[in-house]
This record gives sequence, structure tokens and C-alpha cells, in this order.
Amino acid sequence: MNKRILFIPAAVIVSGVAFLVGMGIYLDRWAEKPLQVAEETVFIVEPAMSFTAVADHLVDAGVVKGWQFSLRARQRGLQGSVQSGEYRITSALTPDTLLDRLTLGDVVAHRFLMVEGSTCVAVLARLAADDRLTFDLAGVGADDLMARLELPAGNAEGRFFPDTYLFKRGDKASGLLLRAKSKMDAVLEEAWSQRSSTVSFDTPYDALILASIIEKETAFPPDRTRIAGVFVRRLAKGMRLQSDPTVIYGLGDAYDGNLTRQMLKTDGPYNTYRRAGLPPSPIALPGRASIEAALNPDGGDDLYFVARGDGTSEFSKTLDEHNKAVARYQRR
Repeated sequence: MNKRILFIPAAVIVSGVAFLVGMGIYLDRWAEKPLQVAEETVFIVEPAMSFTAVADHLVDAGVVKGWQFSLRARQRGLQGSVQSGEYRITSALTPDTLLDRLTLGDVVAHRFLMVEGSTCVAVLARLAADDRLTFDLAGVGADDLMARLELPAGNAEGRFFPDTYLFKRGDKASGLLLRAKSKMDAVLEEAWSQRSSTVSFDTPYDALILASIIEKETAFPPDRTRIAGVFVRRLAKGMRLQSDPTVIYGLGDAYDGNLTRQMLKTDGPYNTYRRAGLPPSPIALPGRASIEAALNPDGGDDLYFVARGDGTSEFSKTLDEHNKAVARYQRR
């Protein structure tokens, strides 16, 4: 049987090679030019979205040309590597840096701030209201949050460190809280290891409770350790803490901004006018400064303090001095 040998003219081969080389040079130059976007654009790649779909959406948005972007991705072997998430696109990017961003998962980092002094309920409400997060804690409160997070049972109040946490769109709220819990554990453990010999808390949790009270009593840094000293001495002497913020916390929604004498007289687990010792749980998220103050209180003889009305406090050693300070600052 005769065999046919197919000859391809050398000119055709040379032309093909020249075309491929030329196309490669063209794509290299094209991929280094800034994107032609008039303003910053946020582009979302949904989970399981194919590269073709991503490229089509970028073309529709006017970010890139169709065939060049797809061909460049194929040339670099990246057409199957795009990651889901939210991407920020600006004219500072080139097609190549955009490809890098899409394939490396360099997504937009959002910020969530847990404010010092916030309650667990307030944090949960803010998490639920943030539509960039997946809120997976519906119907959960401070009493059952720990179990929902698969953590040891107990009240979740005060167990999360107030700080700014970065997250990407679609992250779960529970994951963010777990990070905040881990950070609080680390901060509390460090402060506990450096505690003063003058404090006699049985556990770090007791210190956390007192720190939360200090957090709510003052936002004036120099007063934190002095207030801590007052509370530590009162506890040592068997005196009641008599802290308004604990009563307010115990009242919950019943508190309307006006703390009455009747409220102070009404017994409850958080009424430190009626009950001795610490309340059963923290009353807010304490910051690092309040935690360190609780474990390293000032010395001295002060047993009382009252707010001056300007953010600072007046301290007294005796009840008589304290009553005069109350008359001066709160009854005028």
C-alpha cells in the first residue's frame, strides 16, 4: 500500500510561529497596561463560578476586553484557578495583576469593630445587621451562645475581646466571635500571669468580671487602676461593691436611662448594692487596660468614688468624705 506523506510548506510553519510569537508579545504588552476603569469597582465572584463566567462579567462591566483576558489567562495557565470572593478593581491594576488577584484570592478585607464596654447582645445585633457577614447565630443570646459556638458552657458576656477584626464577604459571624474569644483568652492569660500579689481572685474569670465593671465605670485611663483599687479593697473588707453599672445591666430592657432609688433597692443577682461579692458574670466587654487594672490595682486607702460629671472621678477614704463629694457633684 502506498503511503502519502503530507508536506507542510515551510512558509506556513514560519508564518504560524511568527503569529504565535507576535501574539505573545502583544499579550505581554497588553497585560501590563492599566485597566481602563473610570472609578473603583467592586466585583464579586460567586462560589463555583467558572472562569468563563468571570471573564464575561468583567467584559460586561467594561473592566477588560473579552478575548484578550481569556487568552492571557490560558497563556499563563490560570483559567481554572479563580477564587470566589469580593474584589476591588481600580485603574492602578493591570490585566496581569487582576489575574493574580483573582487566582490568589486577594479579596477585599472588611472591618468589624467590637467596642469596649459593649454587651454581648449589642455585638450580636451588629453582627446580624452587617450584610457582608453570614449570620449563623439567629435566636442566640448570651446564655446559650457558648454552646452554639461549641465552647465550654457558661455565660458568654465579656468573653470576647473588643478589637477590630478583618473578614471577607460571606464569612460566618460565629467564626469572627471564635477569633475574638481566642484573643480574649490570650490577653486574660497574659494579664493573669503578671498580676499583682495584692489581688486575691480565685480565677481569671473573677478578674474578668471586675474588669468589665471597671470598663463601665470609667473611660478616663488614669482612673482605672484607682477604681480597681477601691473595688479590690471593698471586696477584701467584705463591703458591697455598690456599682451602678451592675444594677443597670441586671435591669436589662427595664432600664430607661434613669436609675432610681427603687431600682437600687430591688434585689437581683447583679445588684451589688444588695448583694456582696462579684456579680455572677461580666457585664460588658472589657478592654486590655481594664483587665490589667483589675489585676494590678492602685494601692492606698480609698474606699469610695463618685463621678464628677466630666468623665473623671472623685475618690474618698471615708463615708463622710464620700457623702460630701456626692452632694458636691451629683446633687447640685
